[in-house]
Amino acid sequence: MDHQDVDAALAEMLRVLDPLTGEDWTVRAGSLTWSCRRTAAHIGHDLLAYAGQLAAQPADSYLPMDLNVHPTATPAEVLRTVTACGRLLGIALAAADPSVRAWHWGPCDPEGFAAMGVAEILLHTHDITRGLSVDWRPPAALSAAVIDRLFPDAPHGDPVDVLLWCTGRGELDGFAHRESWTWVAARSD
Repeated sequence: MDHQDVDAALAEMLRVLDPLTGEDWTVRAGSLTWSCRRTAAHIGHDLLAYAGQLAAQPADSYLPMDLNVHPTATPAEVLRTVTACGRLLGIALAAADPSVRAWHWGPCDPEGFAAMGVAEILLHTHDITRGLSVDWRPPAALSAAVIDRLFPDAPHGDPVDVLLWCTGRGELDGFAHRESWTWVAARSD
């Protein structure tokens, strides 16, 4: 996965969420305890953090920085902030040599950061659409790529259903519902 996948996920997020900015984003985002607005701000936070990690290449921790979205920002302004953070991640990914490693609970390559960025965008867009009562599913091709990179032990099946199951957001025939989960972004190779 790379910057083009992040761009594609951002474009899909904006396609789905831009028309909904007039809705009440103070409601819960799906099964999360966060509001839709806070969930969108969280996407931006993580995308910026991933870009920072790639740029600084720390070996053992996250940079001591945080994204602070102004509390009066409208949903449209929050989405513009998420877009800016996503584009910063895309620039960092495009500039990063594949041999670069930066910390995310171990040494993580640019592909891992791209996969995490796409996952954050897709999964939290799903959460927000659930909160706003909109029926939307993440794109299958991007879901499959995220599963392949971050969930190496995932079961086979429809990639959207599998991704939602892997992250505790859906059910999958023959498997118990997941209450907790982690993805594997860091690799020692």
